[in-house]
Amino acid sequence: MIEMHIGFDDTDSPKGGCTTYIAALLVEKLDSMGASFVDYPNLVRLNPNVPWKTRGNGALCLRIRCPNNLVEKIIETTIEVIEENAELSCEETNPGIIFFFNKVPQEIRDFAKRTVQGVVEMEEALRLVKTFGAEAVSMKKGRGIIGGLAAIGENLNADYTYEVIAYRTPENRGTTRRIRALSVKEMDEKTFPLTFNNIDPGTSRILITPRGPDPILYGIRGENPEVVKQAHEMVLQEESVERWVIFRTNHGTDAHLRKITSISEIQPYTPVVVRGIVAKEPKVIQGGHVILSIKDKTATVDCAAYEPTGILCETSKNLIVGDFVEAHGGVRPASTRHSITINLEKMRILELARKITLLNPICSDCGKRMKSMGKTKGFRCEKCGFRASQLKKTAVETNRKLKRRLYITSPRSQRHLTKPLCRYGREKSNAPKRTIKGWHFP
Repeated sequence: MIEMHIGFDDTDSPKGGCTTYIAALLVEKLDSMGASFVDYPNLVRLNPNVPWKTRGNGALCLRIRCPNNLVEKIIETTIEVIEENAELSCEETNPGIIFFFNKVPQEIRDFAKRTVQGVVEMEEALRLVKTFGAEAVSMKKGRGIIGGLAAIGENLNADYTYEVIAYRTPENRGTTRRIRALSVKEMDEKTFPLTFNNIDPGTSRILITPRGPDPILYGIRGENPEVVKQAHEMVLQEESVERWVIFRTNHGTDAHLRKITSISEIQPYTPVVVRGIVAKEPKVIQGGHVILSIKDKTATVDCAAYEPTGILCETSKNLIVGDFVEAHGGVRPASTRHSITINLEKMRILELARKITLLNPICSDCGKRMKSMGKTKGFRCEKCGFRASQLKKTAVETNRKLKRRLYITSPRSQRHLTKPLCRYGREKSNAPKRTIKGWHFP
């Protein structure tokens, strides 16, 4: 018996296809051939800020054991399934497949982490493939080799979650998805917080169904395979389900975010966590979006909280100069219209500055607040006419609406990798030792 890791990526396009669907097809085929799965299919979301991603930037790895005499057949089958189902007619779809045998070395695990948190080059991936004797298959430009190798290297031994994905039959793809919204709400009530991001609390919008032309009917995310399977069984579909699979994934783990020590270290397209002091009053721009600047001893950077982020946008509006915050988000490069900017996913308020408001004095005769008569001219009470030239404005500290805590974008705006509040304290370590029965169909 030999241990085999099959990684692949970049098979979909904006107009259709889905790399997880190809994984689901391969699960059925490899299972029928006699391969034994040593883990759930690994769905690894890579850096969501790279400009060449399709949708969720997800790469897949299937980890199996099989007899040596099955290896060539498995390789042939994998290539055949990807060739038949990848969106090869799309210019930007460039699939890559990696076949790796036995234990995954630390160098490839390090490469995977950099692929999730930063930007890597094809040359590095090809060098690692050659160094460790993996087999690589490139279709067209083969950019998917990077993601395929990263999916193999990311063993999800830190934190991880699960997602059950149900797929549509071919005749229904491209049409409105048909599931009963009430069943999703009931499922959420019974399984939350062990499942998460099923419904947006601010709009009541169903979040488990995607909006694109891909073959996914819905996906339910949760803390363990049993609960996502239970949740899947509670959703009432009004169209046929062709197949479904439970994946183990880095969804909802903040795996992409990397702490840096200074603002000057920020690089375009990277997801960062950085601390700074609010440098100027936040500005609300067209569309209700908020732009604020933070600074440290090394540099200043803009941060953007977009209107759909809900509480994060409202929180940003109420910051003042001097507040000490920690910004979490992906870095958008500078352009002719804006400077380099952190698109906020989260923000932790570490310290709140004192907000001092200067108020006109109170009239000593009638108790009403007086009006200024102009600079250095004193104050006058409009009610009783009392005048005073020597009185000064009074400094009053205003209570702040904000608290020192973590603020996260609303569920409808959360990226695949963003860790929701309900997951804090539920982090895992070490991969599961076995899979549950019936983790895929067929």
